[in-house]
Amino acid sequence: MIFAATPEAATLLVELGAILVALALLGRLAARFGIPSIPLYLVAGLAVGEGGIVELVTAREFIESGATIGVILLLLLLGLEYTGEELTAALQNNVPSGMVDLVLNFSPGLLLGAVLGWDYRAALLLGGITYISSSGIIAKVLEDLGNTGNRETPVVLAILVTEDLVMALYLPLMAGLLIGGSALAIGIEVTVAITAVMTVLLIAIRFGDKISAVVFDRSDENLLLSLLGLALLVAGIAEHLQASAAVGAFVVGIALNGPAEHAARNVLGPLKHLFAAMFFAFFGLQINPADLPPALALAIGLALVTAATKMATGWWSAKEAGISTPGRIRAGATLVARGEFSIVIAGIAVAEGIEPELGPLAAAYVLILAVCGPLLARSADPIARQLGPRLQRTPTTR
Repeated sequence: MIFAATPEAATLLVELGAILVALALLGRLAARFGIPSIPLYLVAGLAVGEGGIVELVTAREFIESGATIGVILLLLLLGLEYTGEELTAALQNNVPSGMVDLVLNFSPGLLLGAVLGWDYRAALLLGGITYISSSGIIAKVLEDLGNTGNRETPVVLAILVTEDLVMALYLPLMAGLLIGGSALAIGIEVTVAITAVMTVLLIAIRFGDKISAVVFDRSDENLLLSLLGLALLVAGIAEHLQASAAVGAFVVGIALNGPAEHAARNVLGPLKHLFAAMFFAFFGLQINPADLPPALALAIGLALVTAATKMATGWWSAKEAGISTPGRIRAGATLVARGEFSIVIAGIAVAEGIEPELGPLAAAYVLILAVCGPLLARSADPIARQLGPRLQRTPTTR
C-alpha cells in the first residue's frame, strides 16, 4: 500500500471531486448559453465559502494553492500571445490610445474609492480593477464572433498589450505600497521591483530565441516540466522581489517563441483551464455572499460608467486608425469585459485585508461586466445598423 488512507484524505478527495464536477457542469452551462464561464466559477466559489450553501473545509488549502498556480498559468499563456517586438511596437505606436484608455478607465475606480473615503491604496486598487479589460474573455469573443480578421481588431489587441505592460509596472508599485513603512522604504521597494521587471523584460525581448531553444523539447513530458518549473521559479523570485508572481509568469510567456511557443500552448492549455477555474472559484470562496447585496448598487453604477468609458476608448482609438463607425462600435463593445486581471487585483486587496468592502464590490462588478461585456460585443453590429444611415457614411470595414 503506497499510503494509508485517513478520514481527512477521504474528505479532501470528496470535496475536491465535488467542486471540480460542479465547475465542469457550470462550464458546460456557460457554453450552452454562449456566456463566459468566469462569472459562474465565481458563483461556485461563493456557494462553498463562508456563508454559502455548504462550506468547504479540508479542500480549501488545496484550492488556494491551485489558485496561485492558476494565476501563474493564466499570465504565462497570456504572455505567449505577444512577442518582444509586438510589445515594443505597442509602446511606440499606441501611446495616445493607451493614455486615453488609462485616464478614462482608471479614473472612475480611483475617484469612487476617494469619494467612499477609502485608504488611498484601496482606491488605487479599485482604479486598476476598472482599468484593465479581460484579455481572456476578449480573445474568446473575437474568435466566437469571427472578428479576428476585422480592421478594428489590431486596435483592440494593441490596447490590450498596452494594458498588460501597464500592469507589469502597476503590480510591483502596489506591492511596494501595500508593504507599508516609510516613504524611503516604499520608494526602495518599488524601485527594486520595477527594475527587476524591466530587467527581466529586456532579457526576454533580447534573448527570447535562446531561451526558447533551451526550453523546447519534443517530449511533451520534458517540455511540460521545463515550462511549469521555469514559470514557477521566475514567479517565485518575482514575488520575493515584490514584483508580483503574475508579472513574472507573464514575462516568461513573452520570452517564448517559435516551436516552444506553439508546443507550450498544447501542453499547458488543459492545466491552465483546470487551475484557472480553481482561481476564480477561490476568489469567490473568500467572499461572503451576504456582503454582495450592499455592494450591488455601487457595482452596477460603476459598471455602467466604465462600460461607457471603454466604449469611448475603443471608438476614439478606432477612429484614429481610420476605421468606419461600425468598426468603432465593435472595438468599444469588445473592450468592455472585465475578468481575470481584475480578479487578480481584487485578490491582492482581499489577501491584504484593506477595505473589506472592496472584495464584494469587485466580485459584483466583474460578475456584471464578464457577462454583459460579451453580450454587448455580440450586439455591436445590430446596434450600428439600428442607429441608421447617418452612421453608414463610410463602408463597413471587416
